[in-house]
Amino acid sequence: MSNIKLVNVTEEIVMGLVSFLLHGVQYQTFCHCKQCEMDVAAIALNSLPARYVASEESRDAAFNQMNTPESIEEINKQIIRALHLVKQYPSHS
Repeated sequence: MSNIKLVNVTEEIVMGLVSFLLHGVQYQTFCHCKQCEMDVAAIALNSLPARYVASEESRDAAFNQMNTPESIEEINKQIIRALHLVKQYPSHS
């Protein structure tokens, strides 16, 4: 039995970029709890198309297709929008 699993490449990219942005200077006053991080990722992912793959080769191909300036700009735009929403309406006190 092989170890095949579905992977959403968009999710991998978003999670990496959310973590990167949250640890940058621009968002140092943003809440860094796991709940806020996941809320940001969820909001951004709901605005972006999913790219599911079922093999490592497909993952690499999808990642390369998505790793364009236009795609990264759109992903960053959705993450930044999500950051502002979560900062304005955090799901915790």
